[in-house]
Amino acid sequence: MTASIARDELQTAMAAGDVTVVDALPAFPYGQRHLPGALNLVAEDAGGKAAEVLPDKAASIVTYSTNAMCGRGEALATRLEELGYTGVRVYRDGIEDWVGAGLPVE
Repeated sequence: MTASIARDELQTAMAAGDVTVVDALPAFPYGQRHLPGALNLVAEDAGGKAAEVLPDKAASIVTYSTNAMCGRGEALATRLEELGYTGVRVYRDGIEDWVGAGLPVE
């Protein structure tokens, strides 16, 4: 299982520019709202698109989806690790936790 990251730690890393955030939801929900600066990639497409979207396999990457009940963030994190990415963590509480805390989305 991929290591997790809490909201406050993710917020700090995002503010410092120390992390690449990846929304693991399909294009439509991503287009409705996503964490500031988040890229979009789903696990089903990772094999063909990860190298283009995430060229640095050693970068600090955080995946997320809707909430802890949604497995898409975890599935993408697992797939990225299978593809050789070494700095992957998952924000398991997802965008619902972020919005619930009153934090901005794009």
